[in-house]
Amino acid sequence: MIDKIAPSLAEAVRDIADGSVVLIGGFIDQGTPDRLLEALAERKPRNLTVVANNPSVNKRGMEMLLRAGCIGKLVCSFPRSPSSDYIEQLIGEGKLELEVVPQGTLAERVRSAGAGIPGFYTRTAVGTPLAEGKEHREFNGETYIFENAIRGDFALINAERADRWGNLTYAGSLRNFNPVMAMGARVTIAQVREIVPAGAIDPAAVVTPGIFVKRVVKLED
Repeated sequence: MIDKIAPSLAEAVRDIADGSVVLIGGFIDQGTPDRLLEALAERKPRNLTVVANNPSVNKRGMEMLLRAGCIGKLVCSFPRSPSSDYIEQLIGEGKLELEVVPQGTLAERVRSAGAGIPGFYTRTAVGTPLAEGKEHREFNGETYIFENAIRGDFALINAERADRWGNLTYAGSLRNFNPVMAMGARVTIAQVREIVPAGAIDPAAVVTPGIFVKRVVKLED
């Protein structure tokens, strides 16, 4: 019998090791898997490469990982939090490497990994410092750069509802980056508000099929 329900947050993140590439869902503070991130911060793995749309520095999940010294490299589209300069401080101290990726490019790099595509050409960032060192190629008189897919060892995401097979639904805009991050990792772990019996989710309502999900854990509070 397929049952992907983890008994606790700590158990759900038990095998995220030093040096892992971790994809994180969410957009600013919406839909970020803060509880999973906090459980991971308690384990204190080192030299993680974290891929996220933006690092939420709100005294919750991502900030706890940063302050625990877990993140060696951050790949994101917007590294600055309006209310904090903590990330700039870490970069200035040589404690954090940063790779900035345009938002649409970031999503497509992760989606490409889930689709089994090694990369793609895009016009975004052509002629900017972000294009330096990347392959350039002309199509129909326009210059494009090649972007490699980003595949994670793990993805931590936030969903509304799951069944024991790992099928997921989302609540409104909290969907954001979570489904694409779920596609791009070898092991996807979802924190959810509710776990329902198998078959209780209308197949037409499933956003992330269980084939992409390894573990789900219910938030008790």
